[in-house]
Amino acid sequence: MSSKRGEGRTPKPAADEGGSIPIDPELEAALREAMEAVEEPEPATAKPRANREPGLLDAEPVSEGEAEAVASRLREELADADDRLLRLQAEFENFRKRALRERQEAVQYGSQNLFKDLVSVVDNLERAIAHAHESGGGDLASFLQGVELVQRELLAVLEKNHVTEIEALGKPFDPSLHEAMAQVESGAVPPNTVIEVLQKGFQLRDRLVRPARVIVAKATDESGRSGGGNAG
Repeated sequence: MSSKRGEGRTPKPAADEGGSIPIDPELEAALREAMEAVEEPEPATAKPRANREPGLLDAEPVSEGEAEAVASRLREELADADDRLLRLQAEFENFRKRALRERQEAVQYGSQNLFKDLVSVVDNLERAIAHAHESGGGDLASFLQGVELVQRELLAVLEKNHVTEIEALGKPFDPSLHEAMAQVESGAVPPNTVIEVLQKGFQLRDRLVRPARVIVAKATDESGRSGGGNAG
C-alpha cells in the first residue's frame, strides 16, 4: 500500500548536509528579474558619478545665514568696484581738461621765451636809431656799428631758439632748402651750384621755416658760342 501511495508524486528536493533547502534555478532567475525591474535605472545621458566633475550640485548645502553673508559680501565688492570706477573717470576727465589747457597755452604762449629775448634786440635797435637822430645823421659809422650789433644779437637769439641760417652760397642746389629764382651760365663753378643768395633761408631744428632764394649756375652753351664765332 505504501509503495502505491508514493507513486506519481514529485520527489521533494533532498536537504543538504547543513539543513538548508537548495533554491530552484528557475525560481532564482525569476526573483532576480523582479528585483532589477523594481530598481530605478539612471538616465542614459547622465554621467557616472565617478566620472562627473564636481559642481554646484555636488556642493554641500548652505544655510540661509551663510547665503545672506555671501550676498552681502558680493554687494560690498560691487559697490567698491563702482566707487573705483567713478574715481578713475573723474581722474581721467581732470587729466583731459589739464592736457587741453596746456595745449592751448602752448599755442598761445609757446613763443614767450623767444619774444622775451627779442625785446632786448628791439631796445638796442631803438638806441641806435635815437643816437643817429641826435647826431643829425653825421655819425654814420657809429650808426652802422649799432645796427651791426643789433644784427649779431638778433642772430644769437635765433640760434638760441634753434633757428639757424641755411647755408646756400657755393653749395649744390637743394630743392628742399633752396628756391631757384634764376639760372645763369657760369664756367667758374660746376653746374647746379648756388652762385648768389637773394634772400637768406632759415630752419627750425630740422624743419624748414623759409627757403633761401638763390641764383643757380648752369653750364655754358659752348656750341652756340663757337657757332657765333664762325659766323662773325
